[in-house]
Amino acid sequence: MKRSRFVFGLLLIACSVRGAEQAVLPPNDEVGAILANRIDVQHQGVGIVVGLIDRDGRRIVAHGTFDNDTRPVNGDTLFEIGSATKVFTCLLLADALKRGEVSLDDPVAKYLPNSVKVPERDGRKITLLDLATHTSGLPRLPLNMKPANASNPYAEYTVQQMYGFLASYTLPRDPGAMYEYSNLGGGLLGHVLALRAGTDYETLVRKRITGPLSMNSTVITLDDDLKQRLAPGHDNQQQRVPNWDLPALAGAGALRSTANDLLTLLSANLGITRTELAPAMTLMLETRRPTGMTGLEIALGWHVSTSGERQIVWHNGGTGGYRSFIAFDPKQRTGVVVLSNMSTDAVDDIGRHLLDPSFPLIAPPKERKETQLAPEVLDRYVGRYELAPHFILTVTREGGRLFTQATGQGKVEVFPESERDFFLKVTNAQITFNLDASGRAAGLVLHQAGRDISGKRIEGEAPPPKRHQEIAIDPAVLDRYVGRYQLAPNFIIAISREGDHLFLQATGQGKNEMFAEGPAEFFLESVDAQVTFVPDGTGRATRLIL
Repeated sequence: MKRSRFVFGLLLIACSVRGAEQAVLPPNDEVGAILANRIDVQHQGVGIVVGLIDRDGRRIVAHGTFDNDTRPVNGDTLFEIGSATKVFTCLLLADALKRGEVSLDDPVAKYLPNSVKVPERDGRKITLLDLATHTSGLPRLPLNMKPANASNPYAEYTVQQMYGFLASYTLPRDPGAMYEYSNLGGGLLGHVLALRAGTDYETLVRKRITGPLSMNSTVITLDDDLKQRLAPGHDNQQQRVPNWDLPALAGAGALRSTANDLLTLLSANLGITRTELAPAMTLMLETRRPTGMTGLEIALGWHVSTSGERQIVWHNGGTGGYRSFIAFDPKQRTGVVVLSNMSTDAVDDIGRHLLDPSFPLIAPPKERKETQLAPEVLDRYVGRYELAPHFILTVTREGGRLFTQATGQGKVEVFPESERDFFLKVTNAQITFNLDASGRAAGLVLHQAGRDISGKRIEGEAPPPKRHQEIAIDPAVLDRYVGRYQLAPNFIIAISREGDHLFLQATGQGKNEMFAEGPAEFFLESVDAQVTFVPDGTGRATRLIL
């Protein structure tokens, strides 16, 4: 089984909004400096385009290229926008409501073929409102989606497979009871709206949104011109990756767009541009449900972050090679778009900072200069260091180079910047070795994500990994552990249940299944890690120990 690593990252989902007054949006040179720093210094982007809009007009600021080459990105460069597509899907819903075609309380089954069985719970049916607000009880992804090609994971998933999953799935809770972000729900909503209109999703978006707004570059299917304007996607190591296709779940994340087109969407939402879609856009923000996160509600498609009288309306998105962020401040009538052709989370903070300067940017890494150390000096550090129970950092030497390997992870080279201080190049982390009287390392300190984690040297060979024995747990018990747990600033672990399975997803990382070995004790097979839940008096978990 493929192993994955746990590293600290920044994924801004439940963001805070600071301050009661908003200054004017920053000038172009200030925005350009932020982008240059992000790409040229932090290496967190290949090309990034920012769109800014207020009552004085719109602006584009861009930095970087299509593919680590000389072709610059600009306001007409095409990007995959991923989950920001859900804003369009819910605008289709709000428009259909205004047309009198559907009702928010309509069961989704009403618009599916009679042969399709949609899960219910205690007589409560999944409604269109439940799908639009991520409260349907459906999981993030259908459990029968097993992609043959992980680099384009949605491409082979069919509508018939989606129907089959709906028929087999047991809801873990009543529809409408709790927010749980669901790509399946967003895709299903787009599917039923297209069925209701007697067309396909892309045609419906073009007919009712992008056509009336003259957003001619917001599409799924690319003509020759758009293919030329599509910036290739890149992973977080700046390696080119394939584009994504979502034929069955198009409403969840299939659209491609440009900064100029998305500024047109924001202009309409802010009332700067007059459009017949204005009532539907207003309706999208009037209908809300809680998310369980402080200061964050889910409207129809949009997330709404509130602090005092200040609100920011936003959605982000990502695919294998892209990130997107769209947001606006209704009161100040300002908006921002950020598009990147690299799958890094270092995009959202730019957009939030431009709308609200008090929101911090990701700090640039300190510039570090490598030095040279003799092999006999490096030998002082070779050994095994215990940073936590069952989490060991093994240090080895190969010639004049030093390497570290954490439990369950690959080998990574570390580079000396002094006799005791080393740094990693693959991530923003450093190691300081503590020496005993003989000059041999007795321990080390790992500096990462604002934390200093100490580890003592341990002697002897590495023991065999602990053997875990999986046991069955009642799904009702698993529900007690579902929620979001903050382990550090900007590092959240989300626990979700899909049927009889419990999953863990850390900030900026993929979803990992957990297996029970006790009523509140779980282990992962994808990485050597364990989780213990700490319940309150009712049995519901209030925290966890990783």
